[in-house]
Amino acid sequence: MTKQVAFRMKLLPGHEEEYEKRHREIWPELVQLLKDNGVVDYSIYLDKATSSLFAVQTISGDSSSQDLGSTEIVQKWWAYMADIMETHPDNSPVSVPLKEVFTL
Repeated sequence: MTKQVAFRMKLLPGHEEEYEKRHREIWPELVQLLKDNGVVDYSIYLDKATSSLFAVQTISGDSSSQDLGSTEIVQKWWAYMADIMETHPDNSPVSVPLKEVFTL
């Protein structure tokens, strides 16, 4: 069975193009790690007016990308992205879970 999880992150203003570029060039080993850990589909949407990023993942199992922070590749990705996003001191993105309120 699959389920969806959603969360919000914040991009630093003026870094929209760089964020998109980095995700077009996402590291294959990171993609494989996500797939190996049950992330079936992963989409991120940008609200340019607020620099908010909205992520939606379809996952099989009980874990999502939010549970992979202890892996070396995720920590390297966080460090790579830290200059263009709001982050915690460990470089992890500030991420706010979103409550599902409607599904069709």
